[in-house]
Amino acid sequence: MYIEIIKAIILGIVEGITEWLPISSTGHMILVEEFIKFNASEEFMEMFRVVIQLGAIMAVVLLYFHKLNPFSPGKSSKEKRATMDIWFKVLVGVMPAGVLGVLFDDWFDANFYNYQTVAITLILYGILFIIIENLNRNKRTKINSFKDLSYATALGVGFFQVLSLVPGTSRSGATILGAIILGTSRNIAAEYSFFLSIPVMFGASALKLIKFGIDFTQLELAVLLTGMIVAFLVSVVAIRFLIRYIKNNDFKVFGWYRIILGILVLAYFMLIGSTV
Repeated sequence: MYIEIIKAIILGIVEGITEWLPISSTGHMILVEEFIKFNASEEFMEMFRVVIQLGAIMAVVLLYFHKLNPFSPGKSSKEKRATMDIWFKVLVGVMPAGVLGVLFDDWFDANFYNYQTVAITLILYGILFIIIENLNRNKRTKINSFKDLSYATALGVGFFQVLSLVPGTSRSGATILGAIILGTSRNIAAEYSFFLSIPVMFGASALKLIKFGIDFTQLELAVLLTGMIVAFLVSVVAIRFLIRYIKNNDFKVFGWYRIILGILVLAYFMLIGSTV
């Protein structure tokens, strides 16, 4: 049992870091699971990979609780309306991925959850990050606050989030890249990506739990809770790091990292002849 808990801790650390940085949690999970094999059914692992994200999302709720709480007694009526406006824009942004995710999530997993797809998307979006940042190097951003973010732009970012249905794309990577293309500052792109993840991850986790059921063994429950708690703690650090980092830096370093990781994924699985 203790070995399985240690494995859950490792995956929780990986999830907590890679969920928020635009480097693909799926790509990292595929690599880590090659070396760390759980004594669990594939059905449980399919559920675990998604529900562990609930721990990560609670970090966003904690760090942005005041900003996202429209009922905070410390806010004026104007500030409360502005908070509700953020939530309305989040709801608009999650609609495309919410609808298409319910309809096609299992199909995408069945047809694209393999190392070839993950490696290609890692490399492709890594290149796009570098290109977009180079093109925007001397441009002034048009959207520097949530007040500047229109509903049309929010919906546009939502359509970019649909791209993350393809494993290896990175949900945060797709939304941040899309937001930057549509004219937002890096800070707003990152925060809006965080906020979009709240309903998306709660919804995805609920669907996986319903599909799996709640008849956990003692070990399965311990593994799941451990992974979620560790993911929460590491996510708090990762989110704070990203917000500090982008104040003075662009996303090109993540682009180069994705390219290198994608090449490593391709090389590793080609060498061992994996069927993943």
